Amino acid sequence: MPKRIPQETKQHAIRLVLDHLDEYPNLTAACETVARRLGFGAESLRRWVRQAQVDAGDRQGVSTSESERIRKLERENRELREANAILRDAAVFVAGELDPRKR
Repeated sequence: MPKRIPQETKQHAIRLVLDHLDEYPNLTAACETVARRLGFGAESLRRWVRQAQVDAGDRQGVSTSESERIRKLERENRELREANAILRDAAVFVAGELDPRKR
């Protein structure tokens, strides 16, 4: 199971990469160096930095707030579909119980 890294540590690492990005040939090299110093995965740090750039509007993509909103709407949609399926099954059951041909 992956270890949880505190949000403050993530933000500190992201700031380090963004502040020193011009000293490295690319984002990956900067992330590898900073991640090695702080003791966690370079790919994780690279994803955090890219998401921070998206959230700041420096890079195209889906922002964190928009992603959270989409996830919430998908969850609500799934719950409504399940409720509709239950209601549909209940309606079929009740209609079958009230059918005069069954008596």
